[in-house]
Amino acid sequence: MTQSPDILCIGSVLWDVIGRCPMPMRQGSDMPGRITRLPGGVALNIAMALKRFGLNPALLSAVGRDVEGDELIVACKARGLMTDLIYRSDDLPTDQYMAVEGSNGLIAAIADAHSLEAAGDKILRPLENSALAQPFTHAVALDGNLTVDLLSVMARSPLLAQADLRVAPASPGKAMRLSPFLQTGRGTLYVNLEEAGLLCQTHFSTTPEAARTLLTRGAHRAVVTDGGNPATAADQNILRTQTPPPVSVARVTGAGDTFMAAHIAAELRGLSIDAALLEALDAAALYVSGETKI
Repeated sequence: MTQSPDILCIGSVLWDVIGRCPMPMRQGSDMPGRITRLPGGVALNIAMALKRFGLNPALLSAVGRDVEGDELIVACKARGLMTDLIYRSDDLPTDQYMAVEGSNGLIAAIADAHSLEAAGDKILRPLENSALAQPFTHAVALDGNLTVDLLSVMARSPLLAQADLRVAPASPGKAMRLSPFLQTGRGTLYVNLEEAGLLCQTHFSTTPEAARTLLTRGAHRAVVTDGGNPATAADQNILRTQTPPPVSVARVTGAGDTFMAAHIAAELRGLSIDAALLEALDAAALYVSGETKI
């Protein structure tokens, strides 16, 4: 590498195939719309947003040595992202994500991250082979598309003991994979209200309630969102809640990743807990409205 990264983004790097309809949809709907293929995955979405916020992220993931993988690497480099550390597999295909969205939000989605899961700890080799400074002391964004075993290793790894860990589950179905970070009291957890409930095995009505419970369950820090409802950021000493600005929804996929990246970038610039949360909510609102370029 010719540059040193400001932050590592570890997790899914894949192709997003998104079908969007400008009208409301329901299960079984067959509607006209647009289908696009874009670089995506939680780690990649966060990295692309961090780059827009002036940081220099490096990706740690698994990408196949197939046509789709070659195209994806080219697309990442075109966006100024560091891809040197990505594990390229000869026998695993490049992962992909498929979603259908209507004007009323996400209708359905399937995440095929099986190659990332199969690659396992091979994606962490750069942390072990001196490709990066050891121990790594900068920020690290992790996503729940990694296996719970690998996340458990990372929550306890001495190679990341001095890193500023930021962790997101990727989807409600993978929320429980974040449990090692409750057990070790490491990192900042970024979850929505549903994911917080699943992780704590209960139901929450508000984000302050969810954030407080995450802290009592062992979380070091927690940032909880709830769509257009108030969001909360909290640590053991401070709890702050802010309301997102109202916007017309043009897209949904990637909004949480944009929020997380904006919050990380704001805190790395030294903003207060209130200012960082507000800046992240504003960035997510711009993204959802369709005003932010991908």
